[in-house]
Amino acid sequence: MKKNRNISIIDLDNLKDREQLFSLFGKHDNNLRYLEELFNVKIFSQGYQVHIEGKHDNQEKVSKILKELAQLIGSGNNLNVHQVQYMIEVMSKTNVKKMDKLINDFVKVDSKRGFVRPKTLGQRNYIKAIRENDITFSIGPAGTGKTYLAMALAVEHLIKHQVDRIILARPAVEAGEKLGFLPGDLVEKVNPYLRPLYDALYDMMGFDRIQTLIDRGVIEVAPLAFMRGRTLNNAFIILDEAQNSTIKQMKMFLTRLGFDSKTVITGDITQVDIPDGNSRSGLILIQEILKDIKGISFSYLHKQDIVRHALVQDIIQAFEKHLDKKDE
Repeated sequence: MKKNRNISIIDLDNLKDREQLFSLFGKHDNNLRYLEELFNVKIFSQGYQVHIEGKHDNQEKVSKILKELAQLIGSGNNLNVHQVQYMIEVMSKTNVKKMDKLINDFVKVDSKRGFVRPKTLGQRNYIKAIRENDITFSIGPAGTGKTYLAMALAVEHLIKHQVDRIILARPAVEAGEKLGFLPGDLVEKVNPYLRPLYDALYDMMGFDRIQTLIDRGVIEVAPLAFMRGRTLNNAFIILDEAQNSTIKQMKMFLTRLGFDSKTVITGDITQVDIPDGNSRSGLILIQEILKDIKGISFSYLHKQDIVRHALVQDIIQAFEKHLDKKDE
């Protein structure tokens, strides 16, 4: 790296062509503009040479990030703008030293996108917890990617032949005694409450592919009550909306875990729909019961991990303030 007064100059000679340079800089140099905003520097490019103007420490950080990215891209890794910006954020906010380690953060799925990536550090830690533990609990508000990321990892395990099937369960607590007034058999009655799970699957694997796998029994979507009495081997099992399970239901579900299986339990303990007086949420109680067991992880996501419309964060924050005042 050459230095000229307060300007650092780095050469990106390891990039093979203009296409790789475009991958690094981004459309309209958006990746460079992102770095400028993060580190309060000015960046100018001249071919395969980049000039960085700003405080020395920030120059060093930006130089390191650009060199790491250039090395990844030059080695044949095809990175889009979202992947590049995610890597920049992680490198700037954590103690991760090498970007090649961040490649493992991307979850392979069977869709045109080809991958699902974490969008926040909280989501990154959540993915890491699932990969390193047989049972992972994910607790956090709506919009933090609890179910979607768990589903992505389930699909990845399936297409990599790490499991033979995916089993998705959800309590049908919302239906309650009204089930009898809905048309159809029991499966048809509870099907509307499982719709979010189907939607995530269709997004990752496509409608026709999912229907084929469901027909073959490779993917099963069922109410929580249907899990009783089963032992689930070689499976990736997800329990969604677990805040609406009782502690007895939670025990029943967790003891379904068989050999070579992985389980993820997701929920938002601020949105419990169990009828008043019936029972406390199993997801709330289980945090104390299982907190010290090795192989079980609790991953907590927060409002800063929300990746839906920006107003969702504001809405959750407003409710938190309202409840805090009510408790005073």
